[in-house]
Amino acid sequence: MIFLTGFVGYLFKLLNSSGSLAAIAVGLAVFIGVGIKGLLLLGIFFITSSFWSAYKRSVKQSVEKKLAKGATRDWRQVLANGGAAGLFSLLFYFYQDNAWLIGFACSLASANSDTWASEIGSLSKKNPVFIRTFKRVEKGTSGAVSLLGNTAALMGSLLMAAMSFWFFRLDIIVGLLIFLFGYVGNLIDTIIGAYFQQVYRCSQCGLETEKTWHCQRPTKRIKGFCLIDNDMVNFLSGLLVSIIAILVIPS
Repeated sequence: MIFLTGFVGYLFKLLNSSGSLAAIAVGLAVFIGVGIKGLLLLGIFFITSSFWSAYKRSVKQSVEKKLAKGATRDWRQVLANGGAAGLFSLLFYFYQDNAWLIGFACSLASANSDTWASEIGSLSKKNPVFIRTFKRVEKGTSGAVSLLGNTAALMGSLLMAAMSFWFFRLDIIVGLLIFLFGYVGNLIDTIIGAYFQQVYRCSQCGLETEKTWHCQRPTKRIKGFCLIDNDMVNFLSGLLVSIIAILVIPS
C-alpha cells in the first residue's frame, strides 16, 4: 500500500519522482513505528492536503507566482510536512513511550493545519493581514493571516486530533490538547514565516516572491535568513510544537 500510494501520487502529479520516494520512506517509517493506524492517519493528511492543493487550482495561479513551489510536491516538501512524523514514529518503535506517539500526532495535526490554512485561505475574497504590520498584503505572502485561513487551520488540526483520538484510544483531554497544539503549530509557522523566512524580489517585474528564479532570471534576496525557506519553516514549526506538546501533555 505504501509503494502504491507513492506511485499513484506520482501518476497524478501530486508528487514528483523525488517526492514519491520520500513519501515511501516516510510511510515505511510510520508503518514500522506506529503500524497501520499511523499509516492511515498519514494517508488522511496526504489525501486531504492534496485535495485542497488541487481544489480551484486555476483560481490560485496568481498566488503560485509568489510561492517557491506548486501543488506537485518534491522530497523537501514531503519531509517538511512528514519528516517529523517519521522521526517520532521510529522513536516510538525503539522506546515504546506514548510521548512519541503524541509527538507523531501533533506533527501531523500541525502540518494539516498549516496546509489547510494556506490552500483554503488563498481562496479568501479579502487579502490577508501581515502580522508584522497589520496591513493587508497580497495572497501568498508568508506571515499573513485571514479569517478563512484561520478557520481552515482549526478544522485541519481538529481532523487530525479526532482521528488520533479514535485510532489510538487516547484520553479525551489528550485529544483536545493535540488539536490545540496542532493549531499552535500553524501559528508558529506564521510567526517564523513573517520574521525569518527568505523573501526575494524579481529585478524584471518587481514581484516579491519565495522563488530564487523569476522572469527567466535570478531574483535578489531582500529579507530573511539563509536556509530558512518555506520547507524549513514547515519542518521547524511542526517539530517545535511537537516537542513542546511532548513536554506538556501527560503520556
